[in-house]
Amino acid sequence: MNCNEPLEIERRFLILRPSEDELKSRCSRIYQMEQTYLLAPPHQTERVRRREGDGVSFFHTVKIDRTACTRVEQEEEITPEEYEAYLTRRDPMTHTIRKTRYCLQSGPFTFEIDFYPFWPSYAVMEIELPREDAPFRFPRGITVVRELTGDRRFSNAALARHIPTECELI
Repeated sequence: MNCNEPLEIERRFLILRPSEDELKSRCSRIYQMEQTYLLAPPHQTERVRRREGDGVSFFHTVKIDRTACTRVEQEEEITPEEYEAYLTRRDPMTHTIRKTRYCLQSGPFTFEIDFYPFWPSYAVMEIELPREDAPFRFPRGITVVRELTGDRRFSNAALARHIPTECELI
């Protein structure tokens, strides 16, 4: 692995969906997001994201898996015109994923909690870490159902292809 590669070290968890009012009172940033997945080679995901919250921003991201929780991530902010151009490369087997992201600061970490419109009882919480074995504590008031790290069925790219029912989550 190249030491200069921009790495994303992330763990993901299925959680019981907390109260939106509680999260709004505790979160410094809340975003509405749309992610569209593009045609990409095997073992790589490529997407564009439209993010609304502190204005509207557009991003292009390429991720290449290294381990269950580490990926090389190359992300850049793009113009609305570049975003529209990337959409012409959309993977026709996917749907755009829409979600609300709550950014919850807890200790030295920011936990990102994603609410999806298709799961009324559950949400996905992510934490980016400085290394795979970094210790952390879950934020107060969050009920973790199970860890999703490494379970490809619940990546956003997989959800763009198939959305499991809430019964399939457990």
